[in-house]
Amino acid sequence: MEIRTAGTEDIAALTAVEAECFPPAEAATAQEFVERVRYYGNHFWLLYEGDKLISFVDGFVTDEADLTDEMYENAAMHSEDGAWQMIFGVNTLPEYRKHGYAGQLLRRAIDDARQQHRKGLVLTCKERLLPYYAQFGFRDEGVSDKSTHGNVVWHQMRLEF
Repeated sequence: MEIRTAGTEDIAALTAVEAECFPPAEAATAQEFVERVRYYGNHFWLLYEGDKLISFVDGFVTDEADLTDEMYENAAMHSEDGAWQMIFGVNTLPEYRKHGYAGQLLRRAIDDARQQHRKGLVLTCKERLLPYYAQFGFRDEGVSDKSTHGNVVWHQMRLEF
């Protein structure tokens, strides 16, 4: 298995995996992935088994300290020299879960952000996932007042270096 960044050749696979991992109101569309890969394909961490995408983590970099809904919708907000690595999605196909694949990708994203001298990483998650992200060093900052993406209650979590 290899971990690599995203290119346009990955759009269909990204869209398919995202659709399996999130309900339609929360899932990114193919067009959103086209824009995301165009602006920040190097901030995708993809795990392939052969030619099958089984897990990926994506996000962009910004000087904004909090994750907002606008960030999901506007890939042009990415700033390569930004202070914070935002994480928009952590996706693993259901049949590949509980094998540590998402954890490998998160550790890689954390290591990359540290090497790039970011202040840290920020993500939002549902309450049931708080303990999962806490094991990587993220701390819960409470319910986000800046993200209601998909009409869901999201907790903002931060890992600060």
